[in-house]
Amino acid sequence: MLKSPQLMRVGNAVLRLLPLLCGLFSLQGAHAAWAPKTPPLATPWTSQVSTTNALPEYPRPQMVRADWQNLNGEWQFGNATAGQTPPFGQNLAESVLVPFPIESALSGIKRYQERMWYRRTFTVPAAWSGRRVNLHFGAVDWEATVYVNRQLVGSHKGGFDSFSFDITSNLNGGTNEIIVGVYDPTEVGGQPVGKQRNNPSGIFYTAASGIWQTVWLEPTPSARITRLDMTPDVAGSALRLTVRGTGIAGQTVEAIAFNGTTQVGSATGSVDGEIRIPVPSPKLWSPESPFLYDLRVSLKSGTTVVDQVTSYFGMRSVGLKLVGGVLRPVLNGQFVFQIGTLDQGYWPDGIYTAPTDEALKFDIQKHKDLGYNLLRKHIKVEPQRWFYWADKLGILVWQDMPLMDLRTPSTAARTQFELELRELYDEHRSATSVIAWVVQNEGWGQYDQARLAALVKGWDPSRLVDNMSGINCCGSVDGGNGDLADWHVYVGPASPPPSATRAAVLGEFGGLGLRVAGHEWSPGNGFGYEMVADGAALTTRYVGLMQGLQTLMAKPGLSAAVYTEITDVENEVNGMYTYDRAILKVDLNQVRTAHLNLIAASRQLNNLGPLPVGQYRALQVTTPGYTNRYARHFESLGATEVVTSSSSATLKQDATFKIVAGLADAACYSFESRNFPGSYLRHSTNRIRRDARDGTALFDQDATFCARAALDGSPNISLESKNLPGSYLRHRDSGLWVEALANTTGFRQDATWAIAAPWWQSGANVPVGSYQSFQVTSAGYTNRYLRHIDSVANTEVVDSASAATLKQDATFRLVTGLAESSCYSFESRNFPGQYLRHASSRVRKDARDGTVLFDQDATFCAQPGLSGTGISFESFNYPGRYLRHYGAEVWTASGFGTTWDSAPGFNADSSWNIVSPWAP
Repeated sequence: MLKSPQLMRVGNAVLRLLPLLCGLFSLQGAHAAWAPKTPPLATPWTSQVSTTNALPEYPRPQMVRADWQNLNGEWQFGNATAGQTPPFGQNLAESVLVPFPIESALSGIKRYQERMWYRRTFTVPAAWSGRRVNLHFGAVDWEATVYVNRQLVGSHKGGFDSFSFDITSNLNGGTNEIIVGVYDPTEVGGQPVGKQRNNPSGIFYTAASGIWQTVWLEPTPSARITRLDMTPDVAGSALRLTVRGTGIAGQTVEAIAFNGTTQVGSATGSVDGEIRIPVPSPKLWSPESPFLYDLRVSLKSGTTVVDQVTSYFGMRSVGLKLVGGVLRPVLNGQFVFQIGTLDQGYWPDGIYTAPTDEALKFDIQKHKDLGYNLLRKHIKVEPQRWFYWADKLGILVWQDMPLMDLRTPSTAARTQFELELRELYDEHRSATSVIAWVVQNEGWGQYDQARLAALVKGWDPSRLVDNMSGINCCGSVDGGNGDLADWHVYVGPASPPPSATRAAVLGEFGGLGLRVAGHEWSPGNGFGYEMVADGAALTTRYVGLMQGLQTLMAKPGLSAAVYTEITDVENEVNGMYTYDRAILKVDLNQVRTAHLNLIAASRQLNNLGPLPVGQYRALQVTTPGYTNRYARHFESLGATEVVTSSSSATLKQDATFKIVAGLADAACYSFESRNFPGSYLRHSTNRIRRDARDGTALFDQDATFCARAALDGSPNISLESKNLPGSYLRHRDSGLWVEALANTTGFRQDATWAIAAPWWQSGANVPVGSYQSFQVTSAGYTNRYLRHIDSVANTEVVDSASAATLKQDATFRLVTGLAESSCYSFESRNFPGQYLRHASSRVRKDARDGTVLFDQDATFCAQPGLSGTGISFESFNYPGRYLRHYGAEVWTASGFGTTWDSAPGFNADSSWNIVSPWAP
């Protein structure tokens, strides 16, 4: 029988409704409401979290629009399998609280799984009609595939950066459905993961999978601003602004800067072109005064405002500068010691996600309260609100790139790493607080170290770049470039030697551990690098470490240090605070005072001038292609010559000069020969010579040079003749001359010098090649001598009646240093081929094993005795640590630790008399 047209239309309508009816039927199925799981530790904010207040704050403080809708809160959650069809229109079995990673208690899931589905519905406010609707994700770890109303809108790989999709064409005008599929293999996938591990232990922690930053909707015009790239130009009293946008053909940008409600500068320009906004007499941002300007940016078509955002920025400069002969990082042109902690950004209740915005702010505020001026955000990237609080509260930030796991990365992993590295930079390039990018750490997943550092420096020459934090650690390979030479030493502290191109920093040290009952992730199992008994002991030990940093700041020239760490993290109990942020383990006032004293002492160095009076240094050529050459004297004439670690002792001494107050003007400098004391570099008919001081005023003037800003614009130095103003020390045809300034690139480069470490590293002379004995100088113990026994070094009473073995054990041959010819090694008298060396700071006698490490450990540089008498022997590979006896044992020590490394008696215990051998 034929159907009527009306009946056919009804039937077709029913057929069209069937999928929706089925979907509605399925939505009536079982679905568990969200409930938090119990975390191993609760924080003060854990109980404040609910489905109605999950991180409600505006998520993008440096580019604000008035209209937005937060999608945080309760979402449906379900397991997923590879290739599975998205669960459109279906209730998922569980509920998850977005944006907490699924491993966290606050998520309500508290487990890891590799693949997962998220689902929720939303409606678009009627007031947004006519505008584009953008769906934003703060961060999803690791690969997200997003569907709106059964349509694929896009996918994204990368666990630490934000992404968004224009979903306008996918909306239905009513209730809309979002499905997010997430794949996170954690370390198995080879992508950047930081410290996340599927099976956490030790220094690796619980994974943080899925959505872990705010999800939100934003209406915009079709032509819109998408990013603001801001760089302060303090010297030019301007903000450099580049506005990125889409759909902007024929439109212009207007930017206005404000101090409160007062307009301070404005400029117009085009999208993607740099705009310079005047900021006259800028108020400089610093940790002591974190002043921020407001910014309004408008996209215009003629006089009509098409799109508008508000922002903020700080005016500050970052660079390197010679301060007291040491290359140091400077903020606003001044050196200040950067003292901070390793901040890993983990939470016992939210894992990667702080439970509330107040909690997110807490760790930064506590840095400030404790007197820190720095934090190193360790191989994790925080939400943009964290950077807002860092900018607003005033803390210097070293931002790490999250690392891959420890394997050598594949080609695909390297490509992904560099993609995410660029995303990190682009997203946070405008943060005032970020002053350094840390590209790699301790060799984890390392490759192309120098290329990557140069890549980042090319992106951002306005900040410092650390090619590898921990170049001395864990199999890392130093790229050799970047702005920082960065060591890790536990417990420490210690310092790498600064160079002519890199400042010396201690990227990790400390790790003093203290368990606090009732505040442990795993009670009784927490560890630190050195455990202490209680808070008082921790405070005393910590303050001693700060005093040690002050010593290292003076020599060899340490400029920054990062203590491990601000809070306990899982089983690491080396935090200043417990993991739950409930207990401060140290005395705040004592720690704060120690930090402020260190910072105040560093500021005094700015008054010393650029060169280190009384210290030995080398003058390095800076002309490109010739930087392996150094100023030297040869047969009384000044010259430049290639100097390397294998150069002769004579050449190394000829290329080393003691910098003294200028003979004719104490505000300037003179350069005394290392191997001809009393002789100085001077000019005579424009040629530089090395001559003995003759007592005449003319000689003193000819031998005096005044430090000037580098003629080539670098952080190095140029040296102007005292009595020939306008003439500079320069090299030409291998000779050294004083010549009048010529306004050429070649002259400016040839007249610029880097102040480098001395090629002759021993500041005292000792006999080489003959047998000697080494007498204790400490009062009451001068009958004791350095000896080895059972392969370790000790001191013991030796006299004429002592056994032959003891006399031989107390006799050593001082030989040219195994690792450095300007230093020395101690060869055993009765075990030829065996040397004193340090291992874990203890000094022992071992056979030379052919390794570079052994040779370095067995090399000591002779320095004038720390007590004012005798000779002190400084470790070659740990500057600032000396051969020291304590309770009959011999160590390499710094004098700012405990027991054998303690301060009492350190100078005397580290000074030795070189005397006739007990066993010639």
